[in-house]
Amino acid sequence: MKTILITGGAGFIGSNFLEFIFRKYPDYHVIVLDALTYAGSPDNIPDDIKSSKRFEFWYGNVTNDDLVSQLVGRSDMVVHFAAESHVARSIFDNKIFYMTDVLGTQAVANAIVRKKDLDRFIHISTSEVYGTAHSVPMTEEHPLNPLSPYASAKAGADRLVYSYIASYGIPACILRPFNQYGPKQHLEKVIPRFITSALLEEPLTVHGSGGAIRDWLYVQDTCERIDKVLHAPIERIKGEVFNLGSGYELDILSIATLVLDILKKPNDLISHIGNRPGQVDRHISSTDKAQERLGIGPGRSFEQGLEETIDWYRTHRSWWEKLLWMRHVPIITESGKVEYH
Repeated sequence: MKTILITGGAGFIGSNFLEFIFRKYPDYHVIVLDALTYAGSPDNIPDDIKSSKRFEFWYGNVTNDDLVSQLVGRSDMVVHFAAESHVARSIFDNKIFYMTDVLGTQAVANAIVRKKDLDRFIHISTSEVYGTAHSVPMTEEHPLNPLSPYASAKAGADRLVYSYIASYGIPACILRPFNQYGPKQHLEKVIPRFITSALLEEPLTVHGSGGAIRDWLYVQDTCERIDKVLHAPIERIKGEVFNLGSGYELDILSIATLVLDILKKPNDLISHIGNRPGQVDRHISSTDKAQERLGIGPGRSFEQGLEETIDWYRTHRSWWEKLLWMRHVPIITESGKVEYH
């Protein structure tokens, strides 16, 4: 029986990946470490997994060196999701981003240096480290130009892992997911914010013109891609960086319109507010490297994924209604005005 440690396994992508791995590999023992901050919840973990002898949950912070070292020491594989991960919130309160994202990653990497027989370490970075696209599509060699405190903290963690690969030879791989959506995503993120606002017939707030373009990948497709990296021959992935994207781009205003169309709500629910500080104008992933090295396909269409996501939020009101007060984050603009993003 292999043991896999998932940091941040009660968060959005982490909990979806936990369930994916737990159900696909019945001979795996799964350990989750999570600090249960506002974005992570035990409610994200199904009851049958919580009660299983193949599952352990450790309530703790990824910056706790002793705890992390103990859990890594018992593991064969580590997938590191734990991070603060919201652009607007990083502008409102940025210190915690550097503590969790950089120092937490250092704690994990140091523990892995000491664990001589670890099979592999998968570090979940983000496409936000690239900033606005200088070339399209964005390959893994695109310059790192983070435009927000969140992005810069993740860039620091990304390069920290790379330096540990170079200095200590740890069996690590860095993944950079592009924009994610799907079940159990916190309402501070744009797609669940749009969906829940539409269901309540409240304004869908769009930054600026809504022309910012993103690459969108459904979370289950992301889990399948991480699984491929986790089980690929180590010589194929060690020391490598892979984008996790769909290669499909769509602007924010079009998503708001699509959500309203699917839910048969009027377009006059769309409301425009000021541009978000640290806004990235365009993101579109190259999928060539992941496809060539790992055989990763395109995944489901955005329209199919969006409909599946809307269905989940429509049928899980009790999950998200208690989070409504956290849909918007206050930002102080250059003029001193408070805006809610």
